[in-house]
Amino acid sequence: MVGIVLVSHSFELAHGLAALTSQLAGDEVRVEPAGGGPNGTLGTTDDTVRAAIARADRGQGVVVLADLGSSVLTVRHLLEEGHGNGHVRLVDAPFVEGAIAAAVTSSAGQDLEDVVHAAEEARGARKF
Repeated sequence: MVGIVLVSHSFELAHGLAALTSQLAGDEVRVEPAGGGPNGTLGTTDDTVRAAIARADRGQGVVVLADLGSSVLTVRHLLEEGHGNGHVRLVDAPFVEGAIAAAVTSSAGQDLEDVVHAAEEARGARKF
């Protein structure tokens, strides 16, 4: 299964979305939160994101979703340093809807490109 990493400035947001996503996708999909700065502050650290990617990676790739600009910059920095080994993809997708779409698609056994596409396509999901 393709792993999912959720990068947020907020510890609570990252962990809450990971819990929701895991419940919907099932235990087979590794959904890992990476959120919050030191001592409960807002922010994101390279080490937190790097560890989440390592936990999510089961060899079939990892999709990373980020909530706000500097979270995106943190992930981009890690990937530019070569920490993605070519199979970690940062996607431009809505944080909640993209995470759910990615995890459900992964749970169906789809490959990395299909999981990336599902997350990105969630941008057009209408609520009513």
